[in-house]
Amino acid sequence: MWFKNLQVFRLTTPWKITAEELHAQLSRIAFSQCASNEMQSQGWASPRNNDQLVHSVNQQFLISLATEKKLLPSSVINQVTKARALEIEEEQGFAPGRKAMKDLKERITEELLPRAFAVKRNTNVWIDPVNRWLVIDASSPSKADEVIKLLLKCCDKLPLEGLRTKTSPQAAMTGWLAGNEAPKGFTIDQDTELKSSTEDKATVRYVRYTLEPDDIQKHITAGKQCTKLALTWDDKVSFVLTDTLTIKRIKPLDVLDESKDKGSNEEERFDADFVLMTAELASLLSDVVFALDGEMDSAQAA
Repeated sequence: MWFKNLQVFRLTTPWKITAEELHAQLSRIAFSQCASNEMQSQGWASPRNNDQLVHSVNQQFLISLATEKKLLPSSVINQVTKARALEIEEEQGFAPGRKAMKDLKERITEELLPRAFAVKRNTNVWIDPVNRWLVIDASSPSKADEVIKLLLKCCDKLPLEGLRTKTSPQAAMTGWLAGNEAPKGFTIDQDTELKSSTEDKATVRYVRYTLEPDDIQKHITAGKQCTKLALTWDDKVSFVLTDTLTIKRIKPLDVLDESKDKGSNEEERFDADFVLMTAELASLLSDVVFALDGEMDSAQAA
């Protein structure tokens, strides 16, 4: 059950909360399916499909935000609205005005919603009160923002802020490429992206390509900075680090698959996998922060 992408946040102070207390707080906005007249429904769901909103193993928490959204394309609404407007025009002898068309479109939307197909997605969240990480398995900051907004509505005094480092990932990654040397514990892989800061935003991408130091140096000398870099950590996990400090394309390597406890049933296997993932990712995050010269404190951020 390894996370694929990491949007990383910091618990700024120890958050002493039990799984039972967190469950009670999340229950304030528990997930329920879209009503017939709703376009979207969002709330906390059980990550293990039971009645518990918090799955807890080895002092690590797993929670899940469920989002159900009706698929009702605007093209369909516009098409039905236009056809209905023509019928009205034939009946009354003149076309509906702007306000009448707006009201008609709203009524059409309400009529179509009960018949719209609903899709559901779950966004998983790992909370590590021991090492003070809160990590969202989301590829974009906007999806992470959805999670954070709902968490702040539910949870009392959540001491949370974004992860900030003394050296920006862009500056660090550019330096690693320029020196053709990754920080201790990491190796540089074959994917990277370099982007110009000029108005044209000229971009060069290498995909599964052995990076030639001379070529990379030419791009850096021309003013391009590294915005994405594929790395492997400790020969255990491969990933892509971005200039926004998002970690993408997480992939545990064979050495972890060989070492993990398989367990005797599905529940035990899930828990063993979760324990392994959280332990390794906590260490990876610590090493990434160290490679970026440590965390920026509040005074430095201000």
